Amino acid sequence: MKLFDYPGVIHLHSAYSYDGHASLSSILNDAHNAGISFLMLTDHDHLKAREEGWERWHDDVLLIVGQEVSPRFNHYLAFNITDPIAFPGDPEGHHPQVYIDQVNAQGGFGIIAHPDHEGTKTFHVKQYLWNDWHVGGYAGISVWDFMTDWQMSLTSYLRGLLSFLFPAYFLRGPRQITLDRWDALNQVRKTVGIGELDNHASIKKLFGIPFIAFPFEKAFRFIRTHVLTYAPFTGQNEHDRQLIFESLLSGRCYFALEYFHEAKSFLYSITHNGQFYTMGDSFTLESDAQLNASFPAKAHIRLIRNGQEHLTATAKEVCVRIRKPGVYRIEGRLRIGGKIRPWIFSNPIFVK
Repeated sequence: MKLFDYPGVIHLHSAYSYDGHASLSSILNDAHNAGISFLMLTDHDHLKAREEGWERWHDDVLLIVGQEVSPRFNHYLAFNITDPIAFPGDPEGHHPQVYIDQVNAQGGFGIIAHPDHEGTKTFHVKQYLWNDWHVGGYAGISVWDFMTDWQMSLTSYLRGLLSFLFPAYFLRGPRQITLDRWDALNQVRKTVGIGELDNHASIKKLFGIPFIAFPFEKAFRFIRTHVLTYAPFTGQNEHDRQLIFESLLSGRCYFALEYFHEAKSFLYSITHNGQFYTMGDSFTLESDAQLNASFPAKAHIRLIRNGQEHLTATAKEVCVRIRKPGVYRIEGRLRIGGKIRPWIFSNPIFVK
C-alpha cells in the first residue's frame, strides 16, 4: 500500500503571539526553503491568523491555524476549532479538563504540549509543565519538544553559549519520563505522539546588542513531525487539512530531528496474514507476524514493546518475527561526532 510522507512542523509562534517576533510571510518563506510541507501554527489564545486569511496553501506550504491554550500550567494545542478557547477565572490552568472539553465540543482535537518542561534556573526560564494527569479526551501528547530539550542544556553560561551556537549537538532526545508516560498511556488507549518545535524567534540582547534566538530558517532544521497519508495532497485547502488531521489522529506519523540527516523515506510496518499495518494501526495476532523497519541511513535501532526494550540493532533495516501481542514502536539514533544522537521516533503499532 502506497503512503505519502509529508514533513511538517507542529507548535510554532508568529508575531501574532505576544512573545513571537517573526511575520508569517517570513516564516512561510523559511518553511518553503526548508522543504516543509505543512505548518501547524499555535499562537497564544486566539485565531487571528485565520481571521485574517492566512489558513491556506502558500505555494507549496499549507498553513494550518490552531491555538495554544496558555494558562500558567497545562498548555494545550487545539486544532480544527471554530472559535478561540478561553479559560476565564483559571489563569493557573488548574482545570484543564474544562478546555479539553471545549475543544472536543467544537469538533476539534487537542495535544498536550511540552508535558515535562522544567525551564532553567540559570537563565530564569519558568517551568511550564502539565501537572494534571487525571484528565481525559485529549488526542495525544508532545513526546519531544525542542525547547524543553534545548533548555535542559542551559546549566551554565558557557554551555548556554555553546548550545545556542550549536543547538543540535546538545539535544538529548525525548525525556525518559515522557517516553515512559507515553508508553504507559498507550497500554490503556491510543495516545498519539508528536514532536513539537515551540519556536518564537525571540529577540534577546547580549551586551546590549539585540539578536534573534533561533530564526525560523535555523529552527526548521530541528524537530519535525511527518504524517503518512493514503492519498497525495491536492492543493485544496480543506481537503488537505483534513488529510493531515486524519493521519495525526490515526497515529500514522513519526517525529525526527533532521539537522544531521533527513528522515523522509523512513518506513515502519507489520505484515500479518497478507495484510499491511503501519503506525497507529491495530490488529489481532492469529499467527506469526513480520515487523519491518527501514531507515534512510544506518542507525542504532531500538524496538520497544510495552515500554520495554525488545530488540537492538545497528543497521539500516530490521526484520523481526512478532509472536506476542503488545504495543510496538521503534527508535533510530545516529552516531555523529563520536556520540549517539536522537533521530527518528515512530508511533506504535498495536498488536492485540
